[in-house]
Amino acid sequence: MKLNTFDVAIFDMDGTIMDSLGIWEKIDQDFLFEKRGIEVPGNYMHDIAAMSFSEIAKYTIKRFNLPDTPEELMQEWTDMAAYEYAHNVPLKPYVKEYMEKLKKSGKKIVLCTSSPEYFFKAALKNNGVYDLFDAFANTCEAGQGKDSPKVYFLAAEKVGAAPERCMVFEDVITGVKTAKSINMQTCGVYDTRNDSKQDELKKMCDYYIESFSELLEDE
Repeated sequence: MKLNTFDVAIFDMDGTIMDSLGIWEKIDQDFLFEKRGIEVPGNYMHDIAAMSFSEIAKYTIKRFNLPDTPEELMQEWTDMAAYEYAHNVPLKPYVKEYMEKLKKSGKKIVLCTSSPEYFFKAALKNNGVYDLFDAFANTCEAGQGKDSPKVYFLAAEKVGAAPERCMVFEDVITGVKTAKSINMQTCGVYDTRNDSKQDELKKMCDYYIESFSELLEDE
């Protein structure tokens, strides 16, 4: 598959280029059930997918009526996830090869994620792709989740690109919808956590892939 002309590839991390679903399911299970005796609701991961780290903490406290402060929750999650991201979260197949192809063609590569810096840096470095990125933007820095265009504007601004010259790779409908609202091109990426939303994602995106291997093929 060949995508239309663009200057900047903006990648989401969790579920798009990183196969991190199992890690967060484990953390949620340990955090809610093992430590607090609360069953993890089936829709919890979907509900928090586009939120910033601080928004997730506030939402979790309110939903489960927890006595913790947002800062305490974020620190606990950080401690649990830091090791996993630094050692055990893999890239999805063919992501590195596609990024190397983009670099050879002169494209800029930007990460646009809801994960905090100490997660994404460790994960990207462990997988040998950190140096392929030209810039990084996250919702913590932007101050709003991916239901706001602020983080996507930030990603484009960091490499001096107009929104319409950017191709956004996302696995979550909220992110795709927001990126399209500011005239960015979009490529939906399949992830198992969003099985029930794939038809909707396909219709909404300009392009859709189940594997990055599709983008290594020439038309």
